[in-house]
Amino acid sequence: MRAIVVAGGDAPDRAALDVAWPGWDRPRDLVIAADRGALTAIALGLRPDIVVGDVDSLPAADAERLAAAGVPFARVPAEKDETDTELAILVAVERGADALSILGALGGPRVDHALANVALLAHPALAGRGAVILDGRSRIRLLAAGGEAPAALALPGRIGDTVSLIPVGGPARGVVTRGLAYPLDGADLPAGPARGVSNARTATDASVGIRGGLLLVVEIADGPRDPGPSGTGGAP
Repeated sequence: MRAIVVAGGDAPDRAALDVAWPGWDRPRDLVIAADRGALTAIALGLRPDIVVGDVDSLPAADAERLAAAGVPFARVPAEKDETDTELAILVAVERGADALSILGALGGPRVDHALANVALLAHPALAGRGAVILDGRSRIRLLAAGGEAPAALALPGRIGDTVSLIPVGGPARGVVTRGLAYPLDGADLPAGPARGVSNARTATDASVGIRGGLLLVVEIADGPRDPGPSGTGGAP
C-alpha cells in the first residue's frame, strides 16, 4: 500500500515532478495532507483523503471549503511533541502504508522543519518501509544497515544526474556503488567530511549498498554534466 504524504513546505511543480521522477504518483492508495499541505496536494491534482494537524497554517476559508467537500480532518492541539508532517506519516503507517512518498517537505521559511523532515526518514515507524522525499529536483532516501545484515538501494535514473551519499549519526561502513562516476568498493564514509557529495550517475541502473550505518542518498535531477577531474564527487 502506497501513501503520498504532503507537507507544508515549498510546493513542488507537477510538471517538474513528472519529468524528474516519472510515475511518482503511481500507484497511490492514500493521500494524507499535513495542515497547509492540503493546498499543495490540490495544486498537484491530489485529493486529500484526510488532513492531519493543528490547522494553524491552513487558512480557515480553505479548511471550511475542504470540509464542505467531504475531506475529513484529524485535528490535534497546537502544543504537541510531533510536527504535523510526523503525525501525517504516523497516520499513513497506522492505515497500513508500507511505502510512502513525502512531498512539500523541503524549502519554506523554516529550515528547521526541512531538516526535521529529512530526519523523519529515520523514524522508527518507517523501519522496513520504503520512504522517499521528493520535490521537483530532489529524491532523498535513507539506507540503513545494522548488525550482519547489509542493505542496498537501487538508483534508477538519467545518466548525468547528481548522486550524493551523506552518512548520518556515525560512519557508513562498507559502501559499495555501481554505475557512479566515482566508485566505492567497500569504503567507509565517516560522518562529517563531504567525500560522498556530488557524484554522478553513469548508468541508468546505478545502485549503492552498505554493510552498516545510516546513509542519506540524495539524487538531483539535473541531467548530463562533467563530474569534475578528480575526487569522489567534485563537491564544491
